[in-house]
Amino acid sequence: MIVENNKNEVTTSIYEELQKIENYIEQVLYYARSNTVEKDYYIKKCDLKEIVNEVIRKNKTVLIGEKISINIHDLKISVNTDSKWTVFILNQIIQNSIKYRKTEGQAEIEIYGVQGKENVILYIKDNGMGIKKGETTRVFEKGFTGTNGRRLNKKSTGIGLYLCKKLCNKLGLGIELKSAENEGTEVKLVFPNSSYIDMK
Repeated sequence: MIVENNKNEVTTSIYEELQKIENYIEQVLYYARSNTVEKDYYIKKCDLKEIVNEVIRKNKTVLIGEKISINIHDLKISVNTDSKWTVFILNQIIQNSIKYRKTEGQAEIEIYGVQGKENVILYIKDNGMGIKKGETTRVFEKGFTGTNGRRLNKKSTGIGLYLCKKLCNKLGLGIELKSAENEGTEVKLVFPNSSYIDMK
């Protein structure tokens, strides 16, 4: 409340640090619960646009502060998922796009959905620094930070995408990533149209 009521350069910086702390705490909590998702999930039809909008709201201060352009379209689609866990997964992806944004020119994030016969695919694309060739196959490994994480963010945990993959597996979702260094990264979340979820 103090930060909200006294907006200036210093309090904005404090707010950004508080958001980082909140994200680390959230990662720890979801990591602790990731082995028992079946005890805390509720699969139902969810509005994809509402899920995406919630994540954008969570990150709006830094998105505005860093002048990152957001292009959202084709999201009037329903998917079978747990909205709370999906928001967490998408939030980790968006925060990576923010963290590893390009330092020159206009940083952009595009989010859109494609309805198929068997699934719905949510695309999250950015034009950031991308991932070094040879490292894309390791991004879902626990603790892997990569060249970008070591060079630009010494506090990178290497837990975010690992958790995304683990939770997607638990929820019956697919997750794929492709990237090119200095060109950007694309992440796909695949939601099966079937409501059947195999919780193992």
